[in-house]
Amino acid sequence: MAIDLDALFPKIVDLLLDPVFVVDETGQIVFVSDACRSLLGYQPDELVGTRVLDHVHPEDRERTRAAAERIMRGGSHIDFENRYVRKDGGVVHILWSARWSEEHRARIAVARDVTSLKRAENVRAALYRISEAAHAADSLPTLCGAIHRVIAGLLPADKFYVALYDAAGNTISWPYFADDRQLPRVPEPLEEDTAIAQVIRSGCALLASRDNHRLDAGPVRAPSGTLDDWLGVPLVTGKDVMGVVVLENASQGEPYTDKHRDLLQFVSTQIAAAIERKQAQERLLHMANHDALTGLANRALFYDRLKMALHRARREGECLGLLYLDLDDLKTVNDSLGHQAGDRLLCELADRLVACTRASDTVARMGGDEFTILLTGVTDASGVDVVIGKVREALVDSMKLEDRVISLSVSIGRAVYPDDGELPDSLVRRADADMYEHKRRLRAG
Repeated sequence: MAIDLDALFPKIVDLLLDPVFVVDETGQIVFVSDACRSLLGYQPDELVGTRVLDHVHPEDRERTRAAAERIMRGGSHIDFENRYVRKDGGVVHILWSARWSEEHRARIAVARDVTSLKRAENVRAALYRISEAAHAADSLPTLCGAIHRVIAGLLPADKFYVALYDAAGNTISWPYFADDRQLPRVPEPLEEDTAIAQVIRSGCALLASRDNHRLDAGPVRAPSGTLDDWLGVPLVTGKDVMGVVVLENASQGEPYTDKHRDLLQFVSTQIAAAIERKQAQERLLHMANHDALTGLANRALFYDRLKMALHRARREGECLGLLYLDLDDLKTVNDSLGHQAGDRLLCELADRLVACTRASDTVARMGGDEFTILLTGVTDASGVDVVIGKVREALVDSMKLEDRVISLSVSIGRAVYPDDGELPDSLVRRADADMYEHKRRLRAG
């Protein structure tokens, strides 16, 4: 008995795991095999009669159109790759083998789903780039920005932020926040009724529905029938949750699914390690450049900033002020009340000096009871005198140590660039000498 191959052919095609597409010269789909159901989520009759380019990911349409034109001119493609949008909004990566049939005036193509392969390749590359960023970034916010760019290549990440958790104070801080809402500048108490709190407390990832009026999502679970557009994954080091990385999909184009959650959770291990490494580096750098007692800049950091400020002042033709301060009677406090009381006095002085200066100024402890203040952007010597007046005013109130009332008194010397010197050492010597001259006048009475 002869076999009717023409009748059997459609059944053979429908058994293939890779979908077969036939597209006419106008770009309309005229046939697609049953395998399209698993690939794109459509029934074959839902695709027939539609334009094939309408199903291509918007970012890939132009090069797909160019590839189609090359095939219609007689070329062939056995390794063309692009992305299609599924019926449910998901994205699949497809590797095509296609040729043009002049007899039927149609493109015949076989599609292979390579999404899993691409995802694995992308995840490996992402882990490598995150590791690279941990070494190259000069600050934690810079590192988080680099991580955002990496994650955006894997998942929809219109809005991305990192919340770090301090268990001791039960607060969260925000080293990075890519959103149009206001970024909190200081650590905030963790609110227990938020999605971020649930991720931290449970140590588990969470899909939720975003509340546009709240920083960290409103409902902790998406109501039935809504699309998940908020994804939070814990950052875990050892057994502790150090924070949360959050994605928000503002476009509503592709809802988050369990696959997105699992992917971000896998990558989060590398993110947590990178953040922890950068925090350790920043702690070491801070220790190397700051006074352990007061937290002020130390001598080395002060001279670095002075050199940079002088370079800028020369370039811009600006003035620069330098104050040299010596705390009076620290030895008396140490001898009578002990060195712990003296340390408290030094810390109090440091806090008051910082309070009466600008963020652009540098207050430093040079050692012992000596401090400096670097003033940038001053117009002339009168601007330096204004700051001296503020320092005097800030020290008017006494403080209580043990059961004694102690007055804070300092001797202050000043130097102004360029009148009193043009080099770091000459300015410091001039301010130091002026400070000792002030002491000498006080002793003389």
